[in-house]
Amino acid sequence: MPSVTNAFARAMAEAAGMTLTDEGALCSNGTVVFRVPKPVDGQIADTDYFDLIDWIRDSHTDEVRLVEAYASAIQTDDLGVLGLAIKTAPTLRASLRRAERYFRLVTDTAVYQLVEKGEIAFWVFQSQTLHRTALELRNECALAGFARNMHRFVGPGLALHSVSFRHACRCDPDRYAAHFGCPVKFNSDQDAIQLKTEMLDLSNRLGDKAVSKFLTGHLESKINLLEGSPSLGCTLLHHLTPTLSTGLPQAADIAREMGMSERTLYRRLAKEGLTFRDVLAKAQSSLAQKLLRDDKVSIAEIAFLTGFSEQSTFTRAFKRWVGKAPAQFRQQSSTV
Repeated sequence: MPSVTNAFARAMAEAAGMTLTDEGALCSNGTVVFRVPKPVDGQIADTDYFDLIDWIRDSHTDEVRLVEAYASAIQTDDLGVLGLAIKTAPTLRASLRRAERYFRLVTDTAVYQLVEKGEIAFWVFQSQTLHRTALELRNECALAGFARNMHRFVGPGLALHSVSFRHACRCDPDRYAAHFGCPVKFNSDQDAIQLKTEMLDLSNRLGDKAVSKFLTGHLESKINLLEGSPSLGCTLLHHLTPTLSTGLPQAADIAREMGMSERTLYRRLAKEGLTFRDVLAKAQSSLAQKLLRDDKVSIAEIAFLTGFSEQSTFTRAFKRWVGKAPAQFRQQSSTV
């Protein structure tokens, strides 16, 4: 079952002006107002965490205030060795790469991905669970928390370009912009922080290559012990999906982002019986099916968002993947 480190739940409780005990009791002024099951090995089930968020959200009308308070409450130190490895990495890029690689150690409900495209880099937050209302607030808190911590360990030289969320805005959008210090767009195609690529080269205040290398080695040994460690194909799928809207990604670029040569990428995929084209098609098909279930996105827009320059080409490819035309798939999905 997917789980979340209890540090996130504690920070959410603190953001609401409450405390979460080691036994899972949410207390307000000494009174227990809500309960989640006692954490096991510092983790709680994703559904329990989302139930907690739903309860807090229903009890607080000012969601922007919750987001701001959560960003102040959550610290990289709360993530244990991962947090220390992030802080002591030599540059912001190295910090994000560590979070991208090892975030599964604190939760398997979401992943981060760093996508560098020309002058702009995207720090993308991708949910790995079925959608529910609580995830909208969770996603806002996650990016706000990460943005605040980036400022903490990089310093005043860091400036964000923009922030985007997939869901609609429920509060005053100007307040989100004021909090992040940059434009914030809702109803976007991804949950992400955008910043100029040059920002990734900024040095961290506590950057120490030797310490970071030691901590990273510890994280690598821990992640190798995880049951059900994802295959390269799954990892590649997560890398490909957010890049599709900028055109078909090139294997060489993706391999470089994943820290390997293009030849190594091909060789390792072959061991899993896959090709780069196989995984790319799966990423396009999965994203297309997800978008087609949303009536707000036109088929022409979906073609563009999945890497096609023409709707007719997308339609032929989709029919080859699924056995139905996009319009037929949308119609049938809406009746289920």
